[in-house]
Amino acid sequence: MKARTLPLALAMAGALSLALAGCSGTSPDQGEADTGATDSAQEQTAAPDDATSGDDAGATKTFNIGITQIVDHPSLNLIKDGFKDALAQAGIDAVYDEQNAQGDQSNAATIAGSFAGDSSIDMILAIATPTAQAVVQQITDRPILYAGVTDPVDAGLVPSLDASGTNVSGTSDLNPNARPVELVKSVIPDVKTIGVLYSSAEANSEVQVDSYIAEAEPLGIEIKQQSITNSSEVVTGAQALEGVDAILIPTDNTVVSALDAVIQFAEQAKIPLFSADAESVERGTIATRGISYYDLGLRTGEMAVQILRDGVSAGSIPSLVVQDTEMKVNPAAAERMGVTVPEDVLAEAVVVEDAPAE
Repeated sequence: MKARTLPLALAMAGALSLALAGCSGTSPDQGEADTGATDSAQEQTAAPDDATSGDDAGATKTFNIGITQIVDHPSLNLIKDGFKDALAQAGIDAVYDEQNAQGDQSNAATIAGSFAGDSSIDMILAIATPTAQAVVQQITDRPILYAGVTDPVDAGLVPSLDASGTNVSGTSDLNPNARPVELVKSVIPDVKTIGVLYSSAEANSEVQVDSYIAEAEPLGIEIKQQSITNSSEVVTGAQALEGVDAILIPTDNTVVSALDAVIQFAEQAKIPLFSADAESVERGTIATRGISYYDLGLRTGEMAVQILRDGVSAGSIPSLVVQDTEMKVNPAAAERMGVTVPEDVLAEAVVVEDAPAE
């Protein structure tokens, strides 16, 4: 595995003090938006007649927004839902061209190229690191908002979490308050080894693995890493972790897209399985202290409103790291994996129920 560096957590936390509302209302510096609707648009959101754009007060404008998503899974879908709702609530009339790369980086590059060549698209929303990297590499003349990116600086999307001065801003799911290793230990006090299954092709996952190692070391816990390169390797990757005391899944798009197979393995092997996102707990992992991906989408949508309605430049909006977390626990999943969640953990958590993996 290539050497990696720890994320600049202190710098990212410091960026939180920059309020989005404090951004100046200057005109976008990435080109003027077109008014035409794309033929490939899959969905239109209705809006009141008083939606305005920039200086065209009182005029209704329909914005064309390209959405590129690396893979289909619940957390990423919630980002998209929250983003659309934020625009609808602000009275923004929008048509969405939604594209899914099906977990393939080459597809993500092709989608980015199609958006780059379509001058009618006013803005791009890139959900997850690989798709964000693809559009940032190809599009410089229109605003890009990323969402669900763990470390946008490490991924090369922005030079820092301050206002980038480019056509890019967005929201990160780094979640510095999650303390996932500590959560595993609170459920399994004598845990000694935690296996981490992740895709080596996802920079966001490598950042999380590094943070797990840093958190585990002072607790005397060993992190056993198991990387994969695509979703077809998820089952064999999980099987390679047999013998660990617990398994922890980061917000890895490749693994989460095949999560049911990992849950099935964990239940059969009686290995407690934890996740970094709340939606996975509802699918059958034991617990997480995670952020709301719907709220992440809402916050990203609020940035879009500033750009589309108020004429703010994307490059003048600081990137945002969402810190609000909520603990969710699935006692039934824990029982199927051979553990009982302590009462003190249940007392501070939202208890969810799920259907067993088939």
